[in-house]
Amino acid sequence: MTLSETKYALEGLERLAFVLPNGQHVPSHFHVTEIGKIDKHFIDCGGTERHESVINFQLWNANDYDHRLHPKKLQNIIRLSERKLNLEDLKIEVEYQGETISKYGLEFDGKRFLLTQQFTDCLAKDSCGIPKADVHADSAAGCAPGSGCC
Repeated sequence: MTLSETKYALEGLERLAFVLPNGQHVPSHFHVTEIGKIDKHFIDCGGTERHESVINFQLWNANDYDHRLHPKKLQNIIRLSERKLNLEDLKIEVEYQGETISKYGLEFDGKRFLLTQQFTDCLAKDSCGIPKADVHADSAAGCAPGSGCC
């Protein structure tokens, strides 16, 4: 999700809920401790210089069970962040403390925000000599060449 999509999703919500990829909910007493822009300037393994930017939300649990972050409050935090940090309409990445700090993508199912898994990838497969994955028809799964499913 982008920042504008997130702001739109917050409209009309009565309560915030974030769900981890395993289906567990982030405890309702979480806080958004940071909103920021992360710029990444790097060279991939093929020697190509790259730039990536994301907006980062950091979720944190405290032993503060008496307070809940409401959608309107998060909207205010986002507006302040946009104004102070000149945020663009970028993709959102969410940090959340599990066994270690994990980074997730963000989606919305109409009621809840879903933290989605992200994966590493080689950005220079051609330069590294990594063969392209073979795509085989799987007739048992109903996938045949030319069917558009594989």
